[in-house]
Amino acid sequence: MHNIDLTGCGTALITPFKNGEVDYEAFAATVDRQVEAGIDFLVPLGTTGETPCLEDEERIKVLQIAKEHSKGRPVVVGGGTNSLQHTIRSMKMLEPYGVDAFLIVVPYYNKPTQEGQYQYFKAVAESTDKPIVLYNVPGRTGVNMTAETCLRLAQLPNVVAVKEASGNREQIEAILAGAPEGFQVLSGNDDDTLWMMQKGGAGIISVASNVAPALLAEFTTAVRNGEMEKAEELNEKLTPLFNNCFVESNPIPAKAAMHAMGLIENELRLPLVPAQQSTYDLMVETIRPLGLL
Repeated sequence: MHNIDLTGCGTALITPFKNGEVDYEAFAATVDRQVEAGIDFLVPLGTTGETPCLEDEERIKVLQIAKEHSKGRPVVVGGGTNSLQHTIRSMKMLEPYGVDAFLIVVPYYNKPTQEGQYQYFKAVAESTDKPIVLYNVPGRTGVNMTAETCLRLAQLPNVVAVKEASGNREQIEAILAGAPEGFQVLSGNDDDTLWMMQKGGAGIISVASNVAPALLAEFTTAVRNGEMEKAEELNEKLTPLFNNCFVESNPIPAKAAMHAMGLIENELRLPLVPAQQSTYDLMVETIRPLGLL
């Protein structure tokens, strides 16, 4: 098992845009804010980063900035597509620029069988020496990775973790129960974090921590330290943010909140568009009680 620790809170980083271009200055400031808040690891170039709409040179620059500003925190880089050859080419392109591990999503749109998923991830893992984090998110991909397939893949030497965003607690419990030593199970849904960590999960790859990194870091640290009364209070305090970050497609609400805080432009790339006014207002009312305005 490769030596990478993904315990605690990692942030699935947004990619800021300004006048149609990646706002690299705002992205660097975003990473600095995450690090200063105590986030445990960084996850650029994932779904939240609108990566399918980034050009290769933009992806490389985003990764370089994340690595340069990480202050030694692990950088887990989104690298998955729905084509094996494209995924491997993407990984080879990004590998020289500071990848500590790759986050690889279940192939979307193709709807592979469980055997197809296994063979795909096996080929991906064999193409690199870097640790691989599986990413199961049926709401985005159209197909679920079962606990059986996940645990089968967990036997491969550089498959080190899974980001589980199925919301299927029975399935997640089966993965936690059967996981080999050193294989980490991460929540892919902010609102599942407390439950999953109580059951033995390592932590969260969070969307909400783009908006409230210090509170998310405090929350996951409290769970890890067994300070359950504090953890439950923070979970209750953060639940509106967890929920409202998904009232429109991610990262639309998170970007609205960050714009309201003066951190980024409220800009996305088509086919995503900025939040409706009602969502923008909701996010303002969500972050105000958290002391973020």
